[in-house]
Amino acid sequence: MTISMYQASVPRFVNILGNLMNILDKAQAHVDAKKLDVETLTRYRLFPDMLPMATQVLIACDAAKGVVARLAGIEIPVFEGDDKTLADLKARVAKTIAFIQTVSPAQIDGTEEKEIITKRGEKETHYKGMQFLLGHAVPNFYFHVTTTYNILRHNGVEIGKRDYLGNP
Repeated sequence: MTISMYQASVPRFVNILGNLMNILDKAQAHVDAKKLDVETLTRYRLFPDMLPMATQVLIACDAAKGVVARLAGIEIPVFEGDDKTLADLKARVAKTIAFIQTVSPAQIDGTEEKEIITKRGEKETHYKGMQFLLGHAVPNFYFHVTTTYNILRHNGVEIGKRDYLGNP
């Protein structure tokens, strides 16, 4: 049995982003119950040279929508906003899920050898589709979702492995 590029991407991103939405709900309940300043949580970093929690969510969303759009050969949507609250972050996650669900298997399957070029500043990196998906985008996505989870857990939000994994 083989797994398609679509099956390795869209359903997995949708599942974990849905779990992230539930985790953000638990974070909001924690903030409300403890009467905390939400920005203290969304700006929290595990270490001074790491990005804050809100940015971790943004990068996870950007990774998911970016790889799906690149593989499908469509424009990557830009979601503007100054995400300072958990509600703002949940809205971004919801928009990301909605976008990636618009992409069909036919748009992604067969892109294993597709040329993908990413740019950071002036630096270009060249990938093949499968290499980009499995070697870069998926690990990057999970890294940022996991870091979000770790920041929230570190700050006392009552979440566990089942919240992260959900029901795959």
